[in-house]
Amino acid sequence: MLTGKQKRYLRSQANQLKPIFQVGKDGVNDNMVVQIEEALEKRELIKVSVLQNCMEDKNVVAEQISTSANAELVQVIGNNIVLYKESLENKQINLP
Repeated sequence: MLTGKQKRYLRSQANQLKPIFQVGKDGVNDNMVVQIEEALEKRELIKVSVLQNCMEDKNVVAEQISTSANAELVQVIGNNIVLYKESLENKQINLP
Protein backbone atom coordinates (compact mmCIF):
# COMPACT_ATOMS: atom_id res chain seq x y z
CA MET A 1 0.00 0.00 0.00
CA LEU A 2 1.10 3.53 -0.76
CA THR A 3 1.44 6.21 1.90
CA GLY A 4 -0.16 9.64 1.50
CA LYS A 5 3.23 11.17 0.74
CA GLN A 6 3.92 8.59 -1.98
CA LYS A 7 0.48 9.15 -3.53
CA ARG A 8 1.07 12.92 -3.60
CA TYR A 9 4.41 12.36 -5.32
CA LEU A 10 2.85 10.01 -7.90
CA ARG A 11 -0.01 12.46 -8.56
CA SER A 12 2.54 15.19 -9.29
CA GLN A 13 4.38 12.82 -11.67
CA ALA A 14 1.13 11.84 -13.41
CA ASN A 15 0.12 15.45 -13.94
CA GLN A 16 1.82 15.74 -17.33
CA LEU A 17 0.90 12.22 -18.52
CA LYS A 18 -1.68 11.67 -21.21
CA PRO A 19 -4.15 8.75 -20.93
CA ILE A 20 -2.93 5.74 -22.93
CA PHE A 21 -6.05 3.60 -22.50
CA GLN A 22 -9.73 4.40 -22.85
CA VAL A 23 -12.61 2.52 -21.25
CA GLY A 24 -15.72 2.78 -23.42
CA LYS A 25 -19.25 1.37 -23.35
CA ASP A 26 -17.98 -2.23 -23.27
CA GLY A 27 -16.27 -1.60 -19.93
CA VAL A 28 -13.17 -3.47 -18.77
CA ASN A 29 -12.26 -6.73 -20.50
CA ASP A 30 -9.46 -9.30 -20.04
CA ASN A 31 -7.52 -8.11 -23.07
CA MET A 32 -7.48 -4.54 -21.75
CA VAL A 33 -6.24 -5.72 -18.35
CA VAL A 34 -3.37 -7.64 -19.99
CA GLN A 35 -2.36 -4.56 -22.01
CA ILE A 36 -2.56 -2.35 -18.91
CA GLU A 37 -0.32 -4.79 -17.00
CA GLU A 38 2.24 -4.67 -19.83
CA ALA A 39 2.13 -0.87 -19.93
CA LEU A 40 2.58 -0.70 -16.15
CA GLU A 41 5.62 -2.97 -16.40
CA LYS A 42 7.16 -0.59 -18.92
CA ARG A 43 6.11 2.75 -17.45
CA GLU A 44 5.11 2.09 -13.81
CA LEU A 45 2.68 5.04 -13.84
CA ILE A 46 -0.16 5.37 -16.36
CA LYS A 47 -3.44 7.18 -16.88
CA VAL A 48 -6.62 5.53 -18.11
CA SER A 49 -9.48 7.61 -19.46
CA VAL A 50 -13.12 6.65 -18.84
CA LEU A 51 -15.22 7.79 -21.80
CA GLN A 52 -18.64 9.42 -21.46
CA ASN A 53 -20.39 6.40 -23.00
CA CYS A 54 -19.05 3.99 -20.36
CA MET A 55 -22.03 2.35 -18.63
CA GLU A 56 -20.21 1.79 -15.32
CA ASP A 57 -19.21 4.34 -12.70
CA LYS A 58 -15.59 5.51 -13.04
CA ASN A 59 -14.82 4.50 -9.44
CA VAL A 60 -16.06 0.96 -10.13
CA VAL A 61 -13.94 0.84 -13.29
CA ALA A 62 -10.92 2.07 -11.32
CA GLU A 63 -11.38 -0.68 -8.71
CA GLN A 64 -11.84 -3.35 -11.40
CA ILE A 65 -8.66 -2.36 -13.23
CA SER A 66 -6.48 -1.93 -10.15
CA THR A 67 -7.62 -5.26 -8.69
CA SER A 68 -7.28 -7.17 -11.97
CA ALA A 69 -3.86 -5.72 -12.81
CA ASN A 70 -2.57 -5.89 -9.20
CA ALA A 71 -1.86 -2.16 -9.40
CA GLU A 72 -2.17 0.64 -6.86
CA LEU A 73 -4.99 3.10 -7.50
CA VAL A 74 -3.32 6.48 -7.05
CA GLN A 75 -6.26 8.70 -7.90
CA VAL A 76 -9.48 9.14 -9.85
CA ILE A 77 -9.66 12.71 -11.12
CA GLY A 78 -12.36 13.80 -13.53
CA ASN A 79 -12.69 10.94 -15.99
CA ASN A 80 -9.06 9.86 -15.58
CA ILE A 81 -7.70 7.04 -13.44
CA VAL A 82 -4.05 7.09 -12.34
CA LEU A 83 -2.48 3.68 -11.70
CA TYR A 84 0.93 2.72 -10.32
CA LYS A 85 2.70 -0.62 -10.17
CA GLU A 86 6.37 -1.02 -9.36
CA SER A 87 8.21 -2.48 -12.33
CA LEU A 88 10.39 -5.54 -11.88
CA GLU A 89 12.73 -4.82 -14.79
CA ASN A 90 12.25 -1.15 -15.72
CA LYS A 91 12.31 0.62 -12.36
CA GLN A 92 12.21 4.36 -13.05
CA ILE A 93 10.28 5.93 -10.19
CA ASN A 94 11.89 6.20 -6.76
CA LEU A 95 9.16 6.75 -4.20
CA PRO A 96 9.86 9.06 -1.25
